[in-house]
Amino acid sequence: MTKNQLAPALLDKLESFLSNYSFGEEPNELYEPIRYILKLGGKRIRPLLSLLSYGLFQDDPEKILSQAAAVEVFHNFTLMHDDIMDQAPLRRGKETVHEKWNPNVAILSGDVMLVKAYELLLPTPSNLLTSVIQAFNQTAAEVCEGQQLDMNFEVRADVTEDEYLNMIRLKTAVLLGFALKLGAMLGQASEEDQKHLYNFGVSIGIGFQLKDDLLDVFADQSKFGKQVGGDIISNKKTFLLIKALELARNEDAETLNHWLKVEEFDPKEKVKEVKTLYEKIGVRKLAEEKMNEFFDAGFSQLEKIQKVNESYYQGLYDIAQALVHREK
Repeated sequence: MTKNQLAPALLDKLESFLSNYSFGEEPNELYEPIRYILKLGGKRIRPLLSLLSYGLFQDDPEKILSQAAAVEVFHNFTLMHDDIMDQAPLRRGKETVHEKWNPNVAILSGDVMLVKAYELLLPTPSNLLTSVIQAFNQTAAEVCEGQQLDMNFEVRADVTEDEYLNMIRLKTAVLLGFALKLGAMLGQASEEDQKHLYNFGVSIGIGFQLKDDLLDVFADQSKFGKQVGGDIISNKKTFLLIKALELARNEDAETLNHWLKVEEFDPKEKVKEVKTLYEKIGVRKLAEEKMNEFFDAGFSQLEKIQKVNESYYQGLYDIAQALVHREK
């Protein structure tokens, strides 16, 4: 993920912590799904951000492995429940929990994960615990708000650009912001630096989701790892579709509405036609510009951090650059 060896070393310690942490044993049907989803992997970006953010101000990030793990456990709790809502069969190429077991098991195991996320925050020093829990609670509620808005948008044809950006801020970006703020809070950073790191995470998170929208349509299939054009096939409300609906005129509008309404179609043909339309209308360029606007805003926040541990600063910078330039 990063050019230096700092992030891999921290990730090794985090993986060891998660592997050795006892979530519970009996009944096995309750706890095995938790171990299962955590072993599916993922980049562990959020807890890594917490560890690196803490390392900007203190030199012992392994001291907050429990709190960093809380962020990852909460993130996977949201994925477990999102997969039920989306009726998703796969997560990271493996069966989702509700498919491998059943939806009731996935709901209950997810509930326990949320409880365990709070448990993992408990080693926080008593003078910081209340503010950490308050920040976590606000973030958790906002993530749920974002998920609800995303579901609301499925049945709306009039979603605006601002509404969409707010939805992805809540559903995706605020957790990245919290992960960074958590590290800064535990590292006893100034409120100003906490704010800059939070804003860095939120801006990078919005840029990350806009990049995801673009990759879903324009990625190199050999690198992407999943079906290119899935959002087009399912009529998912993305920045690209919202802007296309806003800007398409005459024949272009008719073509777009045809593909949105038709129920029986050749998926490859639909993807090709809508993709061509996006290029013609110019929404690909608009999405790239908007994405870069948020990435630039994020880096400008990172640059405002007071003089700190340079290697950890570089680690954060490298992660953000990897998100900017990712191809899958």
